[in-house]
Amino acid sequence: MIDHHSRRRYEVRHRTAYTYSDDVTASFERAMLRPRETEHQKVLDHAIEISPEPDRLDESVDAFGNWTHYVEISTPHTELVVAKRTTVEIAWPPADLAALNAWTVESAAAFLRTAPDVDPFEHAAYTLPSTMVTLEDEVRAFAHELLPGNRPLGEAIEAVYREIYSGFTYSQGVTSVSTTLPEVLAARAGVCQDFAHLGVACLRAVGLPARYVSGYIETTPAPGTVKLEGSDASHAWVGVLSPGGWVDLDPTNNHLADSRYIVTAWGRDYRDVSPLKGIIFTEGSGSTLTVAVDVKRLD
Repeated sequence: MIDHHSRRRYEVRHRTAYTYSDDVTASFERAMLRPRETEHQKVLDHAIEISPEPDRLDESVDAFGNWTHYVEISTPHTELVVAKRTTVEIAWPPADLAALNAWTVESAAAFLRTAPDVDPFEHAAYTLPSTMVTLEDEVRAFAHELLPGNRPLGEAIEAVYREIYSGFTYSQGVTSVSTTLPEVLAARAGVCQDFAHLGVACLRAVGLPARYVSGYIETTPAPGTVKLEGSDASHAWVGVLSPGGWVDLDPTNNHLADSRYIVTAWGRDYRDVSPLKGIIFTEGSGSTLTVAVDVKRLD
């Protein structure tokens, strides 16, 4: 049996390219390119390449502890390319869900509201609704049916990723970045972003702080096939705060996170952690986007 919690080293390459129909005379971008250091993840090497050369590239840390970059380009261009290469080392220990069954959903939520080692800002940010994690009546109904207050906490965490995985179909093109959670519930389909938002919403609806985690996951090609260069993708999953600490779970793949998971950033929802967003000035009417991602295991 493969041990997915053993220490691993990965190289991640992520290239985003925008091609415009006319010159862009100015571009102002906010990017999240550098993975964060975590208890389980160490960044060994990191490099960023941007074309055209930016007039300004500033790096700082946001309110959630993520590395964020401000990019300013005034050179006229018809193509913007942002590429990063990162080497990380990961050793993600297994979460003990059985131990968390000593708590119920209700008792854990009550404890976390007043626990002295829980940051009040963090608790509020990850418990209240956010732009893309809304708590409409149908969302709350789905959450409370899945997570009644007397359900053991470890069992409840497992139920979140198992029920979303089994009850929803992974399908590209059904949703977009603007799809709401009620629309995801109605369609019973979506992609990792939708399932992460829904998992976060379920946990917040019952009073458990939960965050949206953005990063990558190691993928394996089907037997007899070769992994294509650039064929990987960014990924999203859920982190929930328990009395024993943060637990990461993946509704898209029906299991807890392990050493195959590479964390870039976390926040209230996708809008806090999107890899690249900004404003451009151009007379053109259109653009095309291409993204290539490679996650390569080095050991």
